[in-house]
Amino acid sequence: MTTEKSTQMAFDLPVRTALGRETFSVSESNAQAVAMIDAWKTWPKGKLALVGPAGSGKTHLASVWSELSGAQIIPATEITDLPLPEQPGSCLVVEDVPKIAGDTDAEEALFHLHNAAASSQGFLLMTGENAPARWALTLPDLASRMQATTVAALSPPDDALLTHVLVKLFQDRQIVPPAQMIEYLVLHMERSFVEAGRVVAEIDKRALEGNRKIGRKLAVEVLG
Repeated sequence: MTTEKSTQMAFDLPVRTALGRETFSVSESNAQAVAMIDAWKTWPKGKLALVGPAGSGKTHLASVWSELSGAQIIPATEITDLPLPEQPGSCLVVEDVPKIAGDTDAEEALFHLHNAAASSQGFLLMTGENAPARWALTLPDLASRMQATTVAALSPPDDALLTHVLVKLFQDRQIVPPAQMIEYLVLHMERSFVEAGRVVAEIDKRALEGNRKIGRKLAVEVLG
């Protein structure tokens, strides 16, 4: 998609975030975490904390595990509305656990959920930006259980992973990005997934507003 006309047509389509395993790229920065997700039936005590910076792929990898295990995914802030699992071997993802730090009701709900999963031989995947020891949970029994949880860490992206993420972000917007532009972005942008999302959104916005072709020139302006 290289002409102004075809690029403009792409902007008329909604942003669609692809979360399947086929769109998750494996590199040195996330290979260990991916391996632990693949081996989920061997998690110590049936639980794992998946941690990494904002936008590092935690939600995507949690979605991959949900496909593998049939797990339900729930934000930690909604955990008080979740009934305890009744079926043996139930699987659950609780996202952004640090967001409930200091919320007594939510922390107690997670504590009871943790115990229910353990007693029913279920599996529990929890996410956060930092290791569980830094989640600032105030319920002592919950904090101790979280700190004893095995951790899988997603590191900042290397070149290969950042390239894949940029291409995927453009494709989610129905845009096929020029290879030279992607190479330029990888070399010059801040190495973070949050920045990748910002850059792609800004390139898309400027191209739409100015009816401009998406390419290296526009990328230089956005980074500048």
